[in-house]
Amino acid sequence: MHPDKWPEIKQKIVDSFEVRDQGEVNHEDRLETMEFIEFKGPVGLMRLEWITRPRVLGKKTHYSTRIGSDVGVDYIYSADEFTHTLKIFKWDNLADDWQEIDAGSFGL
Repeated sequence: MHPDKWPEIKQKIVDSFEVRDQGEVNHEDRLETMEFIEFKGPVGLMRLEWITRPRVLGKKTHYSTRIGSDVGVDYIYSADEFTHTLKIFKWDNLADDWQEIDAGSFGL
């Protein structure tokens, strides 16, 4: 989904449904930002998450052939290119947790 669609989707949700919670969470250790909105939709309590991360340009693996040595991976991130992920969840009362729905089935 194109990043310009996210504000439109959020606004449609605010206009059409009862919003329970919304906000933004910055995960500096993972270099990502997650925006979320929870609302009462036609199938019950729903949650949408829009995750923005810097694009991974490459990775370097550090290892040794010695027994018991550690393996390390260094990622190289782009300073100006980002990837975006939309995740859709539905509240499951039996599991008392969010269950992810395949976003591809919505045709976004």
